[in-house]
Amino acid sequence: MSEAIANQPLGNASAPGTTSSLLQVDSLRTVFRQGRREVKAVDGVSFSVARGETLAIVGESGSGKSVTAMSLLRLIPSPPGEIIDGDVFFDGRNLLDMTEDELRDIRGNEIAMIFQEPMTSLNPVLTVRQQLAEPMRVHHKVKEEDIEARCLDLLRQVRIPDPETRLDAYPHQFSGGMRQRVMIAMALACEPRLLIADEPTTALDVTVQAQILELLKDLTRQHGSSMILITHDLGVVARYADRINVMYAGRVVESGTALEIFEQPRHPYTLGLINSMPRLDASEKARLIPIEGQPPDLGNLPPGCPFSPRCPFAVDQCRREDPPLEPYQGQHLKACWVNVDE
Repeated sequence: MSEAIANQPLGNASAPGTTSSLLQVDSLRTVFRQGRREVKAVDGVSFSVARGETLAIVGESGSGKSVTAMSLLRLIPSPPGEIIDGDVFFDGRNLLDMTEDELRDIRGNEIAMIFQEPMTSLNPVLTVRQQLAEPMRVHHKVKEEDIEARCLDLLRQVRIPDPETRLDAYPHQFSGGMRQRVMIAMALACEPRLLIADEPTTALDVTVQAQILELLKDLTRQHGSSMILITHDLGVVARYADRINVMYAGRVVESGTALEIFEQPRHPYTLGLINSMPRLDASEKARLIPIEGQPPDLGNLPPGCPFSPRCPFAVDQCRREDPPLEPYQGQHLKACWVNVDE
């Protein structure tokens, strides 16, 4: 493990708060159809999120992270997408069985989502005040005389300077980092119990990335909310996640606490992600070790383990049989036929 990560406090070894799950996802499957071609974007994904816990979902582009998040709230465009199997229980209620009206009461209220690019998520012709006020009016019926005070409080929570002036500004008048803070404020407007942050630091510089992630962690702690943090960068979650799911080809290939994943990775793909990260303790001549090859075509997966064509540890069984996700030690799970030893 790199010195940069070693010097940061890793996520808790056990889920904080209670033992019961706020969110339980079982065998979720989402496909996209193009004529006779079927792309398995999410292929039998199962996981849970405890109350007050931060779960990170990590993987390369195309691994199924964002489609998983969109499927939880049934935001998949249909056609061409379709959720064909599975259950998504939120506080005991199956979101996939709800009517659209019932689900509309959940979206933005009990479950809120921060999307990747704020400029495409914020309405360019509405002020920040108007966009912050809308979810409060729709879900909580907040009185008009109380809305301004609540909007100002939200901007202060996300640490936007001079909120009285910025409240009537438009999105294009904010920097990228400030727009992302507005998105976070909108997501927190109804004090959701679950926050889904889909690549919340995309296109932001490293310093602003750290500020946004620290802000998200602080705010979820203050509100007692759970969070699903989706990212392609395993390095950014070391400090913020309690548990980590590593996804590849639409499946979870390894799952464990942050400590387990960084100290004892058990899947070759997880090991590859860690080895491709810059290390402060490496010599000047040391080079990063990339993962060879490209992610597979989800519409034409190879037989056996989807990672086997890129895996330096692959054996014949890997090319014939797809390994199930099974316990390695305790709650640490892996989907691999071989024992990876660093």
